Amino acid sequence: MLVTGKEILVPAREGKYGVPAFNTNNMEITQAIIHTAEKLEAPVMVQMSEGAIKYGGQDLANIVKDMAQRAKIPVALHLDHGSSYESALKAIAMGFTSVMIDASHHDFEENIRETKRVVEAAHAMGISVEAELGRLGGIEEHVIVDEKDAFLTDPEEAVQFIEQTGTDYLAIAIGTSHGAYKGKGRPFIDHERIEKIASMTTIPLVAHGSSGVPKEITDRFRTAGGEIGEAAGIADEDLTRAVQHGIAKVNVDTDLRLAASVGVREAFMSNPKEFDPRKWMGPARDVMSEIVAHKLKVLGAAGKASMQAMK
Repeated sequence: MLVTGKEILVPAREGKYGVPAFNTNNMEITQAIIHTAEKLEAPVMVQMSEGAIKYGGQDLANIVKDMAQRAKIPVALHLDHGSSYESALKAIAMGFTSVMIDASHHDFEENIRETKRVVEAAHAMGISVEAELGRLGGIEEHVIVDEKDAFLTDPEEAVQFIEQTGTDYLAIAIGTSHGAYKGKGRPFIDHERIEKIASMTTIPLVAHGSSGVPKEITDRFRTAGGEIGEAAGIADEDLTRAVQHGIAKVNVDTDLRLAASVGVREAFMSNPKEFDPRKWMGPARDVMSEIVAHKLKVLGAAGKASMQAMK
């Protein structure tokens, strides 16, 4: 069933589990996300960035919506990192049930003004809104933040921001970062900051840049001919702890990109003469499904779809 983000995330925060929000760019990624969530009876969010909209447009949005409407689990279609009021309105017109306005690169007051505009327009259409306060380092399509410009979310400002904008959920900067390179070794996650913000707020909180970048996948990527540096991701233990303290939405993109690449590379390695797309996109979908299943279990979302349907 296609639902709003708020319908998925409010029960998640109350139930102290997390719902992964996976980015999609095509049919196979969408199938891996929704079909795997169905098998595990888990709610899930499917995200499209502005880059994905440029790439797949209304066609891709329709694929997600059709699969969501036929699914036996709650599914939301979410705009990831909407850069403007106009971008959010475009997504709403395309049938998205959740939109993000990322004005975190502006000063605090301008972030409030831009977010409030989107909230007023989206709520008039029954659509949920995510905003961001604080800045994550790293690169994700058009979102490029040098580490020196990144800063963590201030709890007092978070309270003020929520009160003045009316946003439905808030992405907070807690030590995660976009991309496959999140530092050397295990990235530090500021759990005390999460707990403090959660104790002062009631809405669902969001963790961006939360791919695990599992060693097994990066090793397979290299073995299949890929080149990747010393990539590092967010530990499962940190995500499991974070969802116990208010993080309800956990964004994952890099893991699926790596998994898809592994599936394609391994398929061509085993049969260099293959040119049937089904023979390499199918394996890519299978590896992505493994990642989706793992995240759903780590975050505690598996088995929660029936509980959400009862609310």
